[in-house]
Amino acid sequence: MSRRIRALALVVGLAGFTTAGPVGALDGSALAADDVIQVVTSDENGTARVTKIWIVAVEGEAYIRTGDTKWGRNVERDANVGLRTANGERDLRVEFVSDEALRARVAQAYRQKYGWADRLISPFRGRNPKIMHLLARGGGA
Repeated sequence: MSRRIRALALVVGLAGFTTAGPVGALDGSALAADDVIQVVTSDENGTARVTKIWIVAVEGEAYIRTGDTKWGRNVERDANVGLRTANGERDLRVEFVSDEALRARVAQAYRQKYGWADRLISPFRGRNPKIMHLLARGGGA
């Protein structure tokens, strides 16, 4: 494949990732394709906090979670986050998931994707982790 065609393929592939759009336009499965991503939050003093985390998709929507962590408290204070994956960076917002059936599906998705490692860190995360649905900023119903 020529350099020009590879560059065009990269631009086309990233276009859907980096372009902000309505909430419905967010492709959670594409975001969750990586095993480890980085979430960027803001500490109380405004300093950016970059944290490596796991991510999953449930029914095409992307979800992240944490226990009692600094970055989790940052998201409780400000639902706007940055997300860095192998395909680039995107500004998103989160919505906390309270529906128990959905929380169970997200937990199962983590268990399937990360297997024994998910079981191993489960006690550190706690019984009631913060589960967050990733949404595009600026869109919404």
